[in-house]
Amino acid sequence: MFFMIYMKNMNADLIKKRFDFISPFLNERMRRIFAATEARALGRGGTSLVAKLTGVSRRAINEGVKELSQPQKKQDINQKRSRKPGGGRKKTIEKDPALKKDLENLIEPFTRGDPMSPLLWTCKSVRNLSNELNRLGHKTSHRMIAEMLSDMKYSLQGNKKTIEGGSHVDRNAQFEYISKKAKEFQRQFQPVISVDTKKKELVGNFKNNGKEWRPEGNPEKVNVYDFINENGKANPYGIFDVTNNLGYVNVGTDHDTSAFAVESIRRWWNLMGKEIYPSAKKLFITADGGGSNGWRVKLWKKELQKFSNETKLEVHVSHLPPGTSKWNKIEHRLFSFISMNWRGKPLTTHEVIVNLIANTTTAEGLKVKCQLDKNVYQTGIKISKNEMSKINIHVDAFHGEWNYAICPVL
Repeated sequence: MFFMIYMKNMNADLIKKRFDFISPFLNERMRRIFAATEARALGRGGTSLVAKLTGVSRRAINEGVKELSQPQKKQDINQKRSRKPGGGRKKTIEKDPALKKDLENLIEPFTRGDPMSPLLWTCKSVRNLSNELNRLGHKTSHRMIAEMLSDMKYSLQGNKKTIEGGSHVDRNAQFEYISKKAKEFQRQFQPVISVDTKKKELVGNFKNNGKEWRPEGNPEKVNVYDFINENGKANPYGIFDVTNNLGYVNVGTDHDTSAFAVESIRRWWNLMGKEIYPSAKKLFITADGGGSNGWRVKLWKKELQKFSNETKLEVHVSHLPPGTSKWNKIEHRLFSFISMNWRGKPLTTHEVIVNLIANTTTAEGLKVKCQLDKNVYQTGIKISKNEMSKINIHVDAFHGEWNYAICPVL
């Protein structure tokens, strides 16, 4: 009896040592085959003992015993697949297709930054997201949410100084409101555009930030001093079609006024918009809160009324809350790529600027059209109360100063 107990303990030690030595070189199938071989060699009680020694489950060992007892069904030992096709645990996202959609719905209203950037970030923790999804009836964990966010190109990022003004108590609520309204327009196949003026550029043989390939020791030679010359400046005003990833830039040679801003929108509509949206009845514009298209600017509203009367479109406008102009979609989905395209190239003439902008593309399919606008735009125009009273404006219930519609006067 003592001898049998001694031999059993010795066999257990040998099995444990053998498994520890060879385990790092085995795949899933070979581990269960090894464990099944040892279990069969031990005989009665071998399965339980081997499972305890190796950590291979009894179920896997029994499956390996079946494979050993059916040599005609043995698979090629050199094959890469460890399981039968379709075997293994199904991913939760495959068993629960609604999980990803609900996660997107939870994140999107709280998403900050560029929606097309490879890196997005959210202010909700993975544990809070997991708890909320479980409350909605899904079975998930914070680890699974972290993996899904990574697959969806989200990541945690630190703060970055970009806000140029003070914050507003309804800042996030305004972003949510804009997002909801944009989706409504897109569902109805109505145009949604983001507008803004890009940084003014000096026109001439001046240094342009960035580098491009040139023969060694032969850089592009430009003026030492950036003094404005007879070519003046360029004012690129951009319109970005959010739904179709299309851009239009009107390069002005005069002042950046509200009349210039609306003329740029008019040119976009006549050149691109009405062809893409032939049945459009209304237009949704997202714009910064200041500048030539600011919510306080009376001339902006008056010019939009003219545009609405010409096109018979209801022009809906939502302004980004104060201090958030850097989050304007056009900044990250159009202007940033224009800057990359002309990096290191002196903007010697207006024609050069137009050509560089028009040739901006991305792997995601961005296409841009560009025109030169040589019109003169008068500054200092005053709009009277009588003129303002003639504007057919309808303010939204939520922050009517930021969200309003200008309808055609019939």
